[in-house]
Amino acid sequence: MVSRPGKSLARERALQCLYQIEITGREVEGAAALFWEHFHSEERNSAYFHRLVAGVRGHCEELDAYISRFSQHWRLERMASVDRNILRLAIFELLHCPEVPPKVVVNEAVELGKRFGAENSGAFINGILDSFLKARQPDRGLG
Repeated sequence: MVSRPGKSLARERALQCLYQIEITGREVEGAAALFWEHFHSEERNSAYFHRLVAGVRGHCEELDAYISRFSQHWRLERMASVDRNILRLAIFELLHCPEVPPKVVVNEAVELGKRFGAENSGAFINGILDSFLKARQPDRGLG
């Protein structure tokens, strides 16, 4: 098993927890508690994990609106749950975690797509995030 730095592992665990929340319909706190019953480690206290999970769930409507806007020919409900949650996670970080460079967020999201998604998930995620970032350029705005 490859060792991953703190934020990378927090992203991976957050993705897994967000997927569980979407599938089971649990609330964030209950889902996180259940999730950690299966992962006994120091990661349980990862502030970044909790920031990501709570942030994505708290901003889900906003994130889904961006995903819908930048995913041409793909309705949100037709996307694979894993891809949808990776996109939510990445766009949350791009909007609300300015300390993380955008290039890192995109690279990590693409890697999560390759690891947990379908064969073309990495390219799909990269395309949507690239469009999102281009729209964020100062002269274009997201408005």
